[in-house]
Amino acid sequence: MKTVLSRRFFLGSAAAGIIAPAAFAAPPTESLRPVLRGDDLFRQSIPSAQELIDKAKLDGMVTFSLADAETGAVLEQHGPLEGMPPASVTKAITALYALDTLGAAHQFETRIMATGGVVGGEVQGDLILVGGGDPTLDTAGLARLVDDLKAAGIIGVKGELKVYEHSLPMFALIDADQPDHVGYNPAVSGLALNFNRVHFEWKRENGGYAVTMDGRSGSYRPDVAMAAMEISDRSAPVFTYRDAGTRDDWSVAQSALGNGGSRWLPVRKPGLYAGDIFKTLAGSQGIRLRDMSLITSLPEGEVLVARKSAPLRDILRDMLKYSNNLIAEMAGLSATVYRTGTPVSLRASAAEMNVWAKANLGMNAPALVDHSGLGEDSRVSSQDMVTALVRIHGSGILKPLLKSITLRDSKGRPVQNHPIKVEAKTGTLNFVSALAGFLTTPEDRVLAFAILTANTDERAKISRAERERPPGARTWNGRAKRVQRGLLERWGLLYNVAVKPEPEAAAEPETQTAPEPDAEGEAEPEAVLEES
Repeated sequence: MKTVLSRRFFLGSAAAGIIAPAAFAAPPTESLRPVLRGDDLFRQSIPSAQELIDKAKLDGMVTFSLADAETGAVLEQHGPLEGMPPASVTKAITALYALDTLGAAHQFETRIMATGGVVGGEVQGDLILVGGGDPTLDTAGLARLVDDLKAAGIIGVKGELKVYEHSLPMFALIDADQPDHVGYNPAVSGLALNFNRVHFEWKRENGGYAVTMDGRSGSYRPDVAMAAMEISDRSAPVFTYRDAGTRDDWSVAQSALGNGGSRWLPVRKPGLYAGDIFKTLAGSQGIRLRDMSLITSLPEGEVLVARKSAPLRDILRDMLKYSNNLIAEMAGLSATVYRTGTPVSLRASAAEMNVWAKANLGMNAPALVDHSGLGEDSRVSSQDMVTALVRIHGSGILKPLLKSITLRDSKGRPVQNHPIKVEAKTGTLNFVSALAGFLTTPEDRVLAFAILTANTDERAKISRAERERPPGARTWNGRAKRVQRGLLERWGLLYNVAVKPEPEAAAEPETQTAPEPDAEGEAEPEAVLEES
């Protein structure tokens, strides 16, 4: 097993030894607070964590951990060892896993190969589209490859178009518990195009509807043949999916269409999708291609043209900013393939990442089932997340990749130039809300935190068909966000500067047991975020 984090991340960094075992060994289960002295009476007005939970009326379980990012000293915790669904906070671990294994400068490469040689601009054998694990390839990028092929003098192909997508294992979807039609749950393979989504658009026309299925990006709008849509005279379900072998067959309820609209649907056959669009683009350049087929192994051949992705660091920054599930899965799978060979499932790849996280991030019991956080069976504790954050803080590698979180006022309005700065990864599933990252106080003290909240009982009641917008989730999520905001503001004030001992002697911290939150309550509908 390849283990290089200590060399790549921590060479010359004090962070390697900061998170001493003593900081998190046998952690307290109580909320730790500094002693309030005469000149600290203003702190008495800062609400406790439980007061914030009670005010938000957040039911379910709330856990959190807070530590000094420089020293690893535990400042405040509640339920730190409780395994919780991390949702898309998982992507922060995935980013570290991929960066450590592949390197920040790593680039994925998509190639066009030819067998049989080239004579007079004509490929004597087959033309092969070779996926290299690039999760960011889009139609515009594929068009540039075709342009390069034309510029290289290719005018024809005697054989067929072959498509190779097995640089990574192929999975028809990320999470089987999600509805068929949600674009955030596409197929995964070594060849991805437009994040493995097809664009469905409909318009009223001649008493019916005109429907298009295309692979658009930039100025390109190529129609696709491997995805078809039928309008059905029914009220529910809105969408149905059928695997038609060489095609994704969809149907949509006419009653849901209105006058017109569009949405992205997941692609279940990414190799055929990319090949379909490639044929169209090649034809527009006068390069006529015959039948297309998928291959599972690469023959010997000549590389005609190639396209490299942006550096991995930039790809992962966008992944964390937009919480893209496909990027996370392909980056995590690429790391696993490099380290141990091809995994048999996403769970197997995530298991390898768990092993890596224990060895390199100091995490005790990560139990992740994928690389995106979409799978609801993933569990991680707030303490483990903070342990990882403290461990890598000195390297400076993660914090710049995280999204800046704007704090809001009591009415939910963003506060620009807030004195408390937060760089973190959000995580949202239905009745699950997570936030983990770094908080910089007004006095520039950096804190590492993780807030994990969930009402797993309510989540368990949701049917597969309701996953996109289940009743109760929006209000619950709003309440969870209010708790997160309140905790961040509390910590930014309470731990603005390191507590210094009195000249004569250091005072012992007072402890207060943080009570468990109330069991359950009601919530209102939510538009899903990272689950979308």
